[in-house]
Amino acid sequence: MQHRDIRGDLRDYGHRWPDEAAVVDGFLALLEDPQDPFVRERLAGHFTGSAWVVSLDGRRTLLTHHRKLDRWLQPGGHADGDVDLARVALREAEEETGVPGLHLDDGAIFDLDRHWIPERGAIPGHWHYDVRYVVRAGPDERFVVSEESHALAWRDVTAVADDPASDESMRRMAAKWLAG
Repeated sequence: MQHRDIRGDLRDYGHRWPDEAAVVDGFLALLEDPQDPFVRERLAGHFTGSAWVVSLDGRRTLLTHHRKLDRWLQPGGHADGDVDLARVALREAEEETGVPGLHLDDGAIFDLDRHWIPERGAIPGHWHYDVRYVVRAGPDERFVVSEESHALAWRDVTAVADDPASDESMRRMAAKWLAG
């Protein structure tokens, strides 16, 4: 039953973003794989959930300077068997930022990104099929840097969209947010 929900959410995303049909098709194909795509042990690739964390007024986004990847990115992580990727995104945002009062904005998929994770120790390189949701902060924007990050910072969404040094997927999400 949960697969049907994510399948419908992916199809809805594809209707809203028709230029990303090939990306959606790849995510739908992963759902059909007989090996559980919601666990990190599926080394060919697996689902992850991430949060585009925005301030209450929607003008800023909270980014993490990811410790392992050494880049400024959105908070997120492995599903670890949880097929509710919106719940995964919210949980990861709460764990990685410590911001009180975070909540899912509307529960619709905001962005999809398939990206390569390089080999690290005994874990070979693999694909993350990242399903991203908008998570909104309340009036208290204080954060706590977790062990997964070098730092956290609130950044103006327009600045992220215009910064050529920003990760391409960060610029894409910022542009989507500004267009929304």
